[in-house]
Amino acid sequence: MTTDTATVHRLAPAVAARLLGVVLCGVAVLILVSTLLIAVLDLHTVFLLVPVLVTLASLVACWWLWREKGWVVKFTDEGYRVQWVRGVGAASARWRDVEDAVTTTLLEAPVVVLRLRDGRTTTIPVEMLAMDREAFARDLQEHLQRGQGLRNF
Repeated sequence: MTTDTATVHRLAPAVAARLLGVVLCGVAVLILVSTLLIAVLDLHTVFLLVPVLVTLASLVACWWLWREKGWVVKFTDEGYRVQWVRGVGAASARWRDVEDAVTTTLLEAPVVVLRLRDGRTTTIPVEMLAMDREAFARDLQEHLQRGQGLRNF
């Protein structure tokens, strides 16, 4: 598989910030519960290092996950793959299996729907992507045409 024309579309910073906010709220609850347990059970304050270490480990894990797997859509010469999208439908397919691509709105959010020849669909919410929706549509169109063996005149 040639990856010369592979492109990766990453998670939008606003979505990543929301996810990090959820992680930080969970860590805050852990620290609160640990502090209350230390106060109620009259434990040594050194036990507060446990939630602090869990916090640091969680932040490092989030950073690694964002760096390594922080992409939403990956286009290659062979096909595409989508991750981190709930209700995506077909998460991956070859370009030759794509019948057409349309833009529409779903629950008041702009999405790109790839309809496959076997009746399945792939739904990609473009607001999750860290790029302009028109640029994403152009990149998708180029990969789709190239993957199906079509050339521009």
